[in-house]
Amino acid sequence: MLIDADFMLECEEARALYHSFAEPLPIIDFHCHLSPRDIAEDRRFENLTRLWLAGDHYKWRALRAAGVDERFITGAASDREKFDKWAETVPKTLRNPLYHWTHLELSRVLGIDRPLCPETADAVWEEANALLSERGFSARGLLRRMNVESVCTTDDPVDDLRHHAQLREADGFPVHVHPTFRPDKAMAVDDPEGFSRYVALLSLAADVEVKTFADYLAALRARHDYFHAMGCRLSDHALETVDVEDYAEADIPKVFARLLAGKPVAPHAARQFRSAMLREFALMDWEKGWVQQFHLGALRSVNSRLTHLLGPDSGFDAIGDFEVVRPLARFLDRLEADDRLARTILYNINPRDTEALAALAGCFQDGAVPGKVQLGPAWWFLDQADGMTRQLDAQSSIGLLGQFVGMTTDSRSFLSFPRHEYFRRLLSNLLGGEMARGLLPDDLELVGAMVRDIGYFNARRYFRLPGTEA
Repeated sequence: MLIDADFMLECEEARALYHSFAEPLPIIDFHCHLSPRDIAEDRRFENLTRLWLAGDHYKWRALRAAGVDERFITGAASDREKFDKWAETVPKTLRNPLYHWTHLELSRVLGIDRPLCPETADAVWEEANALLSERGFSARGLLRRMNVESVCTTDDPVDDLRHHAQLREADGFPVHVHPTFRPDKAMAVDDPEGFSRYVALLSLAADVEVKTFADYLAALRARHDYFHAMGCRLSDHALETVDVEDYAEADIPKVFARLLAGKPVAPHAARQFRSAMLREFALMDWEKGWVQQFHLGALRSVNSRLTHLLGPDSGFDAIGDFEVVRPLARFLDRLEADDRLARTILYNINPRDTEALAALAGCFQDGAVPGKVQLGPAWWFLDQADGMTRQLDAQSSIGLLGQFVGMTTDSRSFLSFPRHEYFRRLLSNLLGGEMARGLLPDDLELVGAMVRDIGYFNARRYFRLPGTEA
């Protein structure tokens, strides 16, 4: 059996670190795309396809690469037909992280230990669906089963957060579910008409009549305040790179007026507007003691034909080669110069930027907060064994691994939480292997304390989420 108790643990030291220090830890999943509505309504999933394959663009990409017609991926095929195509594809994913994740998810969440392939598809389908009919395998039940303590969803400023409000009133549900403030659409000025429509939605959500740039900032601040009251302690920005154009304060209201009227602005003016808005959001985060996250470098929707048919986030994004480090350094320095730099996590999608961002983070430590600015967990195309190892090596050699806040799922699937186990096993194996080779002290308590901190306690101290404050 591939996924046994000692999966990925190649020596006694690694096994001791994982089983004694990492395995019992709760999960703080500080960045994901789970549906707050599904959690609030305690959704029951009709079958394994609805739980496992719907919305998972990682699996969709693998299916397309295996020559599966779109009808069996996002199209009109039955749920069983879609599952069968995935069962046919899984044996082809050897050495892709999907092979490990697939079997970890089946084993850890559903207790199914047989490998998934066409020959086992009937048994896996029937066994899984029988479990999903039980109450303990609803959305909330799955979170409990995986020992999840806190989840941070990803939410637009105009979201009413009614499902988060419902969860705050839920009796007996031990998982803390927090919103994350993601204002990307508030800077999406390449589509002026869409931007103008977004401002109208913001005006309604904030109950602020937006006619001027000052009104716009007031409306966004009102939403920021509301998110804070609802337990939000993190913001998030998904950007190609950080805009840091110089601008005069008097020019931004003029740019906003054109955008509000649905009129295009020059590329330079658009960069100035985004630069101004990024600073405003950063200052809001600093004032409230939030953590700001920057997911940088994704080249999105590169297949225009299929994106038009299926929409964004359908598996047509790639690793971009944007300049990331220099503009980000200028942006952070502008905030640091005024002593208004919030705790910051930097995520890269291009592996060339891993060491560079780890080095940049070290330039903005001020002794006030351990790991104040840090390289985030391996993200998207990098959240696999090689990418995680390289990220850990960069944290170790350029920064302080002991202050790292650990892994996230970055997922829309309620079955994705074994990714934390995958990361913790890899971390334990990395450190345990170095203990076995004499590169780290043969001191389980010393090294185990680091495993425990990275797996859970650093995140608890760093994010200071309501209900889990250290």
